[in-house]
Amino acid sequence: MRIRVLGIVLAGGKGTRLYPLTKERAKPAVPFGGKYRIVDFVLSNFINSGIYSIYVLTQFRSQSLLQHLNEGWQFAGLLKNQFVIPVPAQMRSAGETWYQGTADAIYQNINLVEQADPRVVAIFGADHVYRMNVAAMIEAHMHRNAEVTVAAIPAPRSQAAEFGVIEAAEDGRILAFHEKNPNAPAMPRDAQRVYASMGNYIFSTRTLLRLLHDDAANSASSHDFGHDILPRLAGKMAIYAYDFQTNRIPGEASGAVPYWRDVGTIDAYYQANMDLRSVSPALNLYNRQWPLRTTSYPDPPAKFAFDDEGRRGQAIDSIVASGSILSGGVVRNSVLARGVKVHTGAVVEDSIILDNCDIGRRALVRRAILDKNVRVPEDARIGCDPERDRRYHHVTESGIVVVEGNRSPVDISDLSV
Repeated sequence: MRIRVLGIVLAGGKGTRLYPLTKERAKPAVPFGGKYRIVDFVLSNFINSGIYSIYVLTQFRSQSLLQHLNEGWQFAGLLKNQFVIPVPAQMRSAGETWYQGTADAIYQNINLVEQADPRVVAIFGADHVYRMNVAAMIEAHMHRNAEVTVAAIPAPRSQAAEFGVIEAAEDGRILAFHEKNPNAPAMPRDAQRVYASMGNYIFSTRTLLRLLHDDAANSASSHDFGHDILPRLAGKMAIYAYDFQTNRIPGEASGAVPYWRDVGTIDAYYQANMDLRSVSPALNLYNRQWPLRTTSYPDPPAKFAFDDEGRRGQAIDSIVASGSILSGGVVRNSVLARGVKVHTGAVVEDSIILDNCDIGRRALVRRAILDKNVRVPEDARIGCDPERDRRYHHVTESGIVVVEGNRSPVDISDLSV
């Protein structure tokens, strides 16, 4: 990429719909896929696209996120424009407030943009699981002489009420925005789908600075790009939609459908993890030309112990991260993170088990998410009795049981039989 680009990641979301996984961490810090965090996707997209100057704006429950960034995303570049720097809320507004919206978050750190003096600024969220060649979006932005480009993903028209919908002309110029409107206009030449905004933006720097100053002076604004700034520009400025379905990732098979998932709820988060177990998953973690980067841990390899009938350590259609030991236990259709121990006779099915959990002998775990450091006692049953599960844990409407982390064995010992 020849032009100078500054990347800004908005990573301050509370993620209230992901509770209790967000009880002690921001949504971007929630683990995913056995060894990653959600924030790793946007950062990897930037780095793989040749964007090496990145600020990560944090806010709510940021300690876990800051620790992850410090451990895994600090690199000493030869040039001063190579960095990934977390930026806690600076309270630079007149009222010394937390960030009031996405635009306010950038405005309170406008000095970082001015000091970097880039040609364009890529402002992306950290809340989604996806692969994206950002360089292709920037090339489209430059080719059109656009002032703003908004990433858009085609979605069924029946889901228009769930998204901020972009109304665009055939050449991609944005005409209007429709917030969660079931009657929002369809895509050009496709009456069955709408353009849903992905919340990822490319701004020409001069335009961004002018818009931020104007918005900060508007007392009636909620200071958000999607709700305030962009709707005012639609039809009046060179603002374009970038069709995400045209995005291509190096190393992916020709015709591969671009992957993007909103993991904003427990059920969506669970399903996105389960997608990884497929023989040919839509999200390819094994593409060496487009690696998903994260913290490097000094973990030993995963180990599967014993080969006796009734006591065989094995995993079927599952992902098992480093440091895990299946000591005579069986894992099916599940995702196991780092350092998980499954003891003799234990069975884990259709579940997500996060770091350092310990599944006791003969325990049974089904359709559950176990947060970090959970200790399941011998003979315990999780995901087998909905009424009992609801007494002790969070259970979604679809029946997924979420067991909070940092519990001692005594806390869930009543689940044993």
